[in-house]
Amino acid sequence: MIQAFFDGLAASGDPARAEHALGYFPTAMRHLGVTTPRLRACLQPLVRAQRAAPDADVVFALWSNGIFEARQAAYQLLESVPRLRRSLSREAVLALAAGNDNWCSVDTYGTYLAGPAWREGVLTDADIAAWSASPDRWLRRTAIVSTIALNIKARGGRGDVPRTLAVCARHVSERDDMVQKGLSWAVRACIEHDAEAVAEFLTEHDAALAGRVKREVRNKLRTGKKNP
Repeated sequence: MIQAFFDGLAASGDPARAEHALGYFPTAMRHLGVTTPRLRACLQPLVRAQRAAPDADVVFALWSNGIFEARQAAYQLLESVPRLRRSLSREAVLALAAGNDNWCSVDTYGTYLAGPAWREGVLTDADIAAWSASPDRWLRRTAIVSTIALNIKARGGRGDVPRTLAVCARHVSERDDMVQKGLSWAVRACIEHDAEAVAEFLTEHDAALAGRVKREVRNKLRTGKKNP
């Protein structure tokens, strides 16, 4: 069944789309240029099989192949089969962060796997703090994006503004573009739960925060939109 998945991916690739994607989120992984709907269709037989009999080895087989879309599929499989995700150990969850070298892989991992695992106590605050302290920009973004699962209803979040802003506070002086964008997203996700705390965060860190972050968060506070 795994081979059938890879065969389906190969048959669904579009070289022109793959070239465009490399410009949008450059990666050392191999892009096939598979559309999201087609990727989901290829994955569906595995989703059905994993719901019946979860097997983490299948996740690692997809994740480790070196194909960008296959890694996305591994994370999507975990999101689609919560029982499979909850079967993973802390060590397995951490291992599945390795090699993420673009914002798309990071954000999918952070919102589908790391964030829920943190929310449910599989990962610890110390694990997130270790990512925050990493010299790897993508792990720092992972720490920030993992907070999305605490606050966005679509990702199972019910609101945890204190923990979110504690993570964000570690990154207020960052000038890396990818980290700044993640920071803005994470802070904005807190607004529906505690807009006052977000406003206080902006005031406290006004001198350190990048202009982009302050602008986008203030826009969201004022108008409900990042870029009105």
